[in-house]
Amino acid sequence: MALSNGWPDLSRVDLQQTTEALHLWSQVVGKIRLSFTPWVNHSWHVPLYVSARGLTSGLIPAGLRGFDMEFDFIADVLIIRDTCGQERRVALEQQSVATFYANTLKALKGLEIEVRLNPMPCELPQAVPLDSDVAVRLYNGETARAWWHALVQTQRVFQIFRTRFVGKCSPIHMFWGSFDLAVTRFSGRKAPAHPGGVPHVPDAVSRDAYDQEVSSAGFWPGGGNIKSPSYYSYAYPAPKGFAQVRVEPGAAGYDAELGEFLMPYEAVRSSSDPDTTLLAFLQSTYDAAANLAHWDRLFLERPTGPVGHPPDTAYLTSTSRE
Repeated sequence: MALSNGWPDLSRVDLQQTTEALHLWSQVVGKIRLSFTPWVNHSWHVPLYVSARGLTSGLIPAGLRGFDMEFDFIADVLIIRDTCGQERRVALEQQSVATFYANTLKALKGLEIEVRLNPMPCELPQAVPLDSDVAVRLYNGETARAWWHALVQTQRVFQIFRTRFVGKCSPIHMFWGSFDLAVTRFSGRKAPAHPGGVPHVPDAVSRDAYDQEVSSAGFWPGGGNIKSPSYYSYAYPAPKGFAQVRVEPGAAGYDAELGEFLMPYEAVRSSSDPDTTLLAFLQSTYDAAANLAHWDRLFLERPTGPVGHPPDTAYLTSTSRE
């Protein structure tokens, strides 16, 4: 795996086939979490999270027990652990989605965890039920590890960006429907009802996700007409003039079909300072959304959070409100 300043060169791997497999397998794990977890606004109860070995569900309640599920890209396995100390493993290898689905449910049954799922994948227009998708999916461990290392670096920079906002903000999390690592800021004001229409997602879910004005950014392996991994940023509702704003860096631009700004991952990896390049994209696209929509930026923002100690109290006092 080729690295540049810690950022893997994703142009050297066949990213599409492995990430397509992982996207569908992550829907199995995500739907399992969904089936056990009380609803949290904006579907924050269902995503996965970047971990020290891959992607994890976090702790899932199951009666008086709990369990977690982790895609371990170092060992190429899905590890399922419960709070009684039991563990089961499902291989990450070339296989169909239906085989992975069956093996995962079998592993859970071995832990005496019974699951009932809606097997239809979310957000995929030409979807096949997960338990009926028998096409063999290619999986390459080195590719999965490269993708995960890109997520690790992205998570780190997103955390820096996240510290600059003190209003309502999402965790940094991996949504398995669209298979993107995302962080979302909220203005605190109500948004117009979302039109819905997302494939295999109830409109009520979309309306709950976008019930307030947002500026959202994320990292995505690509799909459709976007063949390469990219960073994105959008606003809902998009304020007038949003698409015409010039953002940083020069490699970023507005995609009218998707309705969001995009910047290729390669523009970050190949830059002399990847962190600064990515932060420039995140900050400038947020600036465009917040300025045009007249967010209360003085109240919602503060400087980048320091490491190991609280922010400067003089700053907090000067910007606080009675």
